Amino acid sequence: MKYFTEQASVDIVNERMGVPADDRASVVMSSLVRHLHEFVEDVGLTEAEWDLAIDFLTRTGQISGPERQEFILLSDVLGVSMLVDAINHRRPESATESTVFGPFHVENAPIREMGENISLDGKGEPCLFEGRVSSTDGAPIAGAVVDVWSDNEDGYYDVQQPDIQPRWNNRGRFITGADGKYSFLGIKPTSYPIPDDGPVGQMLTRLGRHPYRPAHMHFLVSADGYERLVTHTFVDGDEYLESDAVFGVKESLIATYDKRDVGAQTIWTSEYDFVLASS
Repeated sequence: MKYFTEQASVDIVNERMGVPADDRASVVMSSLVRHLHEFVEDVGLTEAEWDLAIDFLTRTGQISGPERQEFILLSDVLGVSMLVDAINHRRPESATESTVFGPFHVENAPIREMGENISLDGKGEPCLFEGRVSSTDGAPIAGAVVDVWSDNEDGYYDVQQPDIQPRWNNRGRFITGADGKYSFLGIKPTSYPIPDDGPVGQMLTRLGRHPYRPAHMHFLVSADGYERLVTHTFVDGDEYLESDAVFGVKESLIATYDKRDVGAQTIWTSEYDFVLASS
């Protein structure tokens, strides 16, 4: 029998494992033990610091619930969510890159006609979004569902303000025709802070980091025979592009926003094409 020592801590803990429920559990947990013990050794973690960490994790759990998941927020601001996304969605270079899903998607948004306006409260700077959905060989994809959602002029999603914003404000689903094209009216998105009134926000403050996300439009694009794409398009020139609190920006996802005359109105326009990888 081996007893615990500082020098052999990893081996001793991992050798205590019995027969795991599955091989993957053994791989994941033994690696976690190794890296966690190496981290504690590397920084020379004090008892006070470990107590602080336990308190932080406890408060993170206590503030979490059906309407708020602070652990996901923690994963986001540490870049873990983006790393897991990158590992699990490796695509051909020609396919559109993915990014984090975010907590504000709502299933079964209304199916709208091409060109329809998803801004139901009439606030914000009008913007025409348009583009094309195609395969990696350039063929248009008919029947692709383009599910979109964004914040309002004040930086809030409708589900954050159910008593203020109309239901389904700045949301909708559009189905492409034979040409693979989509178009809809919305508003030019605005940058906004992630919830920073809890333990994660306190951590960001202590680390000298801000809580802001750059302005973006969410897209979930799906079609039979293709991998589902979860992504954003980001507003070019936004001040937070290079310091997104959740590391969601990829250079290929930065979209151009220009002003253009549409009918009798001058509005913002943003054109972005999506390329789906075969499943």
